[in-house]
Amino acid sequence: MKSLGSFVLSLVLAATAAAAGMPVGYQVNGQAYEGYYTEGPPGAPLVLLIHDWDGLGEYEIKRADMLAELGYAVFAADLFGSGVRPTATADRQKLTGALYQDREKMRALLYGALEAARSKGGNTGNAVAMGYCFGGAAVLELARSGADLKGFVTFHGGLATPEGQDYSKAKGTFLVLHGTADTSVTMEHFSSLAKELEARGVVHEMITYSGAPHAFSVFGSDRYREDADKKSWRRFTEYLAETLR
Repeated sequence: MKSLGSFVLSLVLAATAAAAGMPVGYQVNGQAYEGYYTEGPPGAPLVLLIHDWDGLGEYEIKRADMLAELGYAVFAADLFGSGVRPTATADRQKLTGALYQDREKMRALLYGALEAARSKGGNTGNAVAMGYCFGGAAVLELARSGADLKGFVTFHGGLATPEGQDYSKAKGTFLVLHGTADTSVTMEHFSSLAKELEARGVVHEMITYSGAPHAFSVFGSDRYREDADKKSWRRFTEYLAETLR
């Protein structure tokens, strides 16, 4: 007969195993990419997670595992290419800049990630896309394309709308989590997006956190702000529970 301690340990190990993800190789237009997938329980809602300008790394994997522990399937996409994980600022700017200049390629990569998630069993019919910094801007690009998802979430993401684009095709609801002290993506950008979404009748919730700079949720960074991180994560998980049935 198992002791209470061994029973609790078994539960912990089972939860850890359920949350464990795996690298997933896939291709978009003949180029190799490597995402990260946590399966979740049968029929689990899907979260498509888009990385910041560092590429898909430990931070995104940590967030994916946190979501998996809450019962979600998560596909963390790769928008840069298999093995491409820039560390120098110039390289990060080059990679993100190329996608900002080629929005069709960005959209193809986002839809390619959704297809990769679907091929692994991800429920793309009951899904939300979310992203950090550059990934937040990519999530809004996906929304403007008319992607049929239930929601779109940005954490300290780029909020400007490219010339010639709008939210006329947008579906689902939006949650924008932003730092009031962000000098890279300003409150003017925040206000402009709010006006655009309202004008188009897009259901949205937009929150700012005082004293929070750009990248306020990145663990271990000198920009990390625990209060804003915890509050924004709590609202995000509430939003997922409200949106994904």
